[in-house]
Amino acid sequence: MIEYEKVIEKLKYLSNPKAIIGMVRYGITPENTYGVSIPNLRKIAKKIGINRKLAQQLWTTNIRETKILASMIEDPEMVTEEQIEDWVKGFNYWEICDQCCMNLFEKTEFAYKKAVEWSSGGKEFVKRTGFVLMARLAVSDKKADDDKFERFFPIIKREATDYRNYVKKALNWALRQIGKRNFNLNGKAIKIAKEIQKMDSKSAKWIASDAIRELTSEAVQKKLLNL
Repeated sequence: MIEYEKVIEKLKYLSNPKAIIGMVRYGITPENTYGVSIPNLRKIAKKIGINRKLAQQLWTTNIRETKILASMIEDPEMVTEEQIEDWVKGFNYWEICDQCCMNLFEKTEFAYKKAVEWSSGGKEFVKRTGFVLMARLAVSDKKADDDKFERFFPIIKREATDYRNYVKKALNWALRQIGKRNFNLNGKAIKIAKEIQKMDSKSAKWIASDAIRELTSEAVQKKLLNL
C-alpha cells in the first residue's frame, strides 16, 4: 500500500508551476494545485489500485491532485450516495466535476438517479455534474436500453435556458453524446434539439444549433451506419 505521505511526496516531485498558469486559461481554478497532469495522476492511481481508505484521506486534503486521485482509487461498489452528495457540494471548477463523473460517479449503481437529481440543482457545478453524468453514461454504458437516455431529453429541454457557461456546455455535451449512440437516439436528439432551437433564449439556441450541426454531420451519420 502506498501511504498518504508518499503520495504527497510524489505529487510535490511532479509539481509543474508552468502548468498551473496554463490551467487558469482553461478555467481550471482550484484553490491549491501542484500542476500535475492527468496522465501522471492516472499512473499513480494505477500503481495504488482501489484503496478506499486512502481515497478518503486524499479527498479531505484541499488540493486538486489529491481530490482527482481520490476519485480514481475510490471503490465504486462501496461508495455511498451520502458520500458523493458531500463531494459534489464542494465542486467549484469544471475539471473536478468531469473527473469525478468519469472516474467514479458513472460507475456507481445510482448514476442515472443522480444525473436526474443534480440536473435541477441550483449551484452551477452541481447542475453541470448532472449533465456531464448523462454525457458520460451515453459513452460508457454500452448495454443500456435507449429508454434510459430518452428520459433525459425532457430534462435537457427544460434546462436549456440556463445561461451559465459550464452548465450550457454540459447540456450540449449530453445532447450530442446521446445522439451519437445509434440511429434511433440520433433522430430523437435532433428532434428535441430543433424544439430547443425555437426557444427564446440565446443559450438554448446555441445548445441546439451546435448539437444539430454535429448530429447531422456526414461524419456522425457514417459512423452510425457502421455501428
